Amino acid sequence: MTDTRVRTRPLPPEAHTDRPWRIHEIAPDFRLEDVWELPTPGGAHDLPLLVRLMTDRDDDRDFPLPYRVLFAIRWWLGRLLGLDSEDDGIGQRVPSLRERLAADLRETAGPGFTNVPFDAVYQTDDEYVAEIANRTVHGLMHVGWVADDSDGGYHAQMAVLVKPNGVVGEAYLTLIKPFRYLIVYPALMRTIARLWARRAEVSA
Repeated sequence: MTDTRVRTRPLPPEAHTDRPWRIHEIAPDFRLEDVWELPTPGGAHDLPLLVRLMTDRDDDRDFPLPYRVLFAIRWWLGRLLGLDSEDDGIGQRVPSLRERLAADLRETAGPGFTNVPFDAVYQTDDEYVAEIANRTVHGLMHVGWVADDSDGGYHAQMAVLVKPNGVVGEAYLTLIKPFRYLIVYPALMRTIARLWARRAEVSA
């Protein structure tokens, strides 16, 4: 059953920019694109559990069909148009964000994704960052673990930061924005809510 409490609207930018994340000092030249609250109620030290849940997935069958079809089309177009070649990736077209890390973050990459081309950058007690690059954009996914406003609990929020690759990159981001808001993010929020609730039931 779908949890009607799952938020399917983005948070204001200040929900990310007003927090003392390390990513601010590391990636000041990236543009904040989206901020979302994740439906992951938990305790103060549960970020590693969420990171493992998000990264260690062999397939995407937990996601609804429209979501899977949309991404299948995206990867097909990427192959057709050469958007995702190795020459346009991390360490080729753009250097990895890991090259900017302070000494205390260099040994804290965290786990990488098993089924999508994101590379881990760093993980702390309350932040996890992964990056992706192709011909259109260098993008970052930032997952932060934040305290709830009232009940003493915690939850995650996800920010997407981007550095478009010129006019083509800007056009690409403009083109996919409606799909992100109408299909990708709502499906992602609801799927994470189900997986997180399932994890809690198994561990109970």
